[in-house]
Amino acid sequence: MAVHPPALSELSEALCFVFLLLIPAAAAGLALVNAGLGRFRNAAHAMLSALCVIATAALVYFAVGAAWQGSAGQAAYAWRVGGREWNWIGAGRFFLRGVDSGGWSSLAALFGLLAVGLAAIIPLGSGADRWRLGASCASTVLLAGWTYPLFAHWAWGGGWLAQLGFLDSGGASVIQVVGGLTALSITWILGPRRGKFSPEGMPSALPGHNAVLVLLGCFLALAGWLGLNSAGAILFTGVEASRVVLIAINTVLSAGSAALAAAVITRARFGKTDASLCANGWIAGLAAVSAGCAVIRPAAGVIVGLIAGALVVYSVEWLELRLGVDDPGGSVSVHAVAGLWGLLAAGFLGAVAPGDAPRLWLVQLVGIATLLGFILPVTYGLNWLLNRIAPQRVAVEGERQGLDLYELGAGAYPDLQTHNEDFWQR
Repeated sequence: MAVHPPALSELSEALCFVFLLLIPAAAAGLALVNAGLGRFRNAAHAMLSALCVIATAALVYFAVGAAWQGSAGQAAYAWRVGGREWNWIGAGRFFLRGVDSGGWSSLAALFGLLAVGLAAIIPLGSGADRWRLGASCASTVLLAGWTYPLFAHWAWGGGWLAQLGFLDSGGASVIQVVGGLTALSITWILGPRRGKFSPEGMPSALPGHNAVLVLLGCFLALAGWLGLNSAGAILFTGVEASRVVLIAINTVLSAGSAALAAAVITRARFGKTDASLCANGWIAGLAAVSAGCAVIRPAAGVIVGLIAGALVVYSVEWLELRLGVDDPGGSVSVHAVAGLWGLLAAGFLGAVAPGDAPRLWLVQLVGIATLLGFILPVTYGLNWLLNRIAPQRVAVEGERQGLDLYELGAGAYPDLQTHNEDFWQR
């Protein structure tokens, strides 16, 4: 929201650095959720893919992405419209040259390195059980080198959305929705898993192999999101250090409310509480509250979470039944749908004065329209071209055998495999 970098006190800088160290817990949490919701024969592949895309994203962002994102108040390319300049992309130096050894710019650079990796993990959930390791890394190059830094400049780097007053404290748009729309593009390009849909188009249940991993991932994600939202609000919204308590309260309340909403709805509809949808609801609450976590009241945080949890349950079903989208990790619903809701909610729940609400709500709608009308076609088009050059989906034999054995040569659970020597030894 800030058009110029905030002047950080020593306390704010120290707290921000501590919060940044928590962000990898969010990445670990999402990786565990994706692995647990996939099939057991792809579990090691899912975790290794998470490590590889994080590494790829960090290196590409270091090389070019940070320069494209830029920072508020720094050099940027701009268009002049209506007698006013509107920044559209940063003009920084590649390879993080010019970044100070301390202060705002170095903290923002570290935030970007960690946040772009978190965004890159999101599409892994939608492409689970059928996305080649090399292809996921190649797609991450596009995300970290262009799509993410472009929108990050608009929202956080002093770009035209920031100039309008766009509100996104913790990355609901830049991280969650950009990652979620990339996930939607990937699942469209890859197509559904074999056996997911009947010849009549009806989806079949392919449950995740380990609910314990999924639920453990939720705990780790909460710790990571506390750091993500707090650091993002300090760096890009310019809040004072004392506001981090409110941010933590809103983050916890939204996640808990979303999980309970999913639990109640699944219990009422199916007669049983669905663990995977409750976990998805928990992450959706975290994604949704990121936009306005620094400015909304705790009661509003509960509302954001309740609606996010409900949206996930119905969105997962609607995407499968109506659009034929096979999203094993629920990435599209959890990150894109819930993130969009969070941006909209921040517009009318995050206004600091009654007169600010209509304008802020309109600006948030402009940001949402930009994500759906520009970022989605761009990320789909780039990945479609990548798929034309080198198919992203694994071969039929690899999907049948499992990506662990097919691409890594070893399974995550060797005890579940039958070895002939076990029957010959006395």
